Amino acid sequence: MHVVSRTAFTDVLTDDPVKYLGKSLSEWGDWLLGTPLRVVLIALFSAILLAIARKLIKSVAERIASGEAENSWLSQSEAGKAILAANPLSTARRAQRARTIGSVLRSTISIIVGAIALLMILTEIGVNIAPLLASVSVLGVAVGFGAQSLVKDFLSGIFLILEDQYGVGDKVAIGDVNGTVESVALRVTKVRDADGTLWYLRNGEVLKVGNKTHGWAVAAIEVRVPYDSDVEQVREALGRAAARVKADDQFGDSMRGAPSVIGIEAMSAAHISLKVQAKTEPALQWEVARALRAEIRKELSAISVELAE
Repeated sequence: MHVVSRTAFTDVLTDDPVKYLGKSLSEWGDWLLGTPLRVVLIALFSAILLAIARKLIKSVAERIASGEAENSWLSQSEAGKAILAANPLSTARRAQRARTIGSVLRSTISIIVGAIALLMILTEIGVNIAPLLASVSVLGVAVGFGAQSLVKDFLSGIFLILEDQYGVGDKVAIGDVNGTVESVALRVTKVRDADGTLWYLRNGEVLKVGNKTHGWAVAAIEVRVPYDSDVEQVREALGRAAARVKADDQFGDSMRGAPSVIGIEAMSAAHISLKVQAKTEPALQWEVARALRAEIRKELSAISVELAE
């Protein structure tokens, strides 16, 4: 019978456990300072980079939206002034467009940074990302074909906002829909017509837009009088009516220049058509036109000229 000495037993209880425990701790330390540390550093660096990028994009968008960019160093040079003057974001709706584009850029940078960080982490933990990338590529192509109309809507929405084709509050004609724009998003534009119906228009399907309130507008009034009327007398009456509207405190500031009375536009055996038109500020042409009609009626009544049918 083999008998284990007390010395050998003591060595097993003392020296061997410490030796094996020390080796184990060393291996764990090497492992922790390897892959896990690199994964943590990748995640930390990605989070910091993303936070800085999102903060920078938001700051720039808010500066443009609030108009602070116009007072920046760029406006100190002649070239900078020209750039700012030509910049479409300098219009009244720059705040909406700047914040919308800022939101799109923040979402895009989040997706890009997150995807790159995920791929780097998978590589660190030993995952072969080549088959994954191939699968994602195939899936992306399939989704692209299936959601191409959605992608088209989003891309069209971005260009609609960047080009400032229309904004909230504009009176527009899009296809057979006429109304006021209530919302402009990346995928859908909402338009409220005169009957109160809210139309949802996909941006990808917006092929032709008529904006009635962008830049400036024209208030045009067609006046039909009997064929035997004194044309010069009628023109003078129309001129007095237009001048009175221009001199009015309520409507004078809404007009760009003096109204003009155009000569005979059309004529038939029953009537003669003349036109009064005035260039106005955007969205104010209807108010000016109503004021012109009221004054024209007074002037024609004063010279005893009736309107023709």
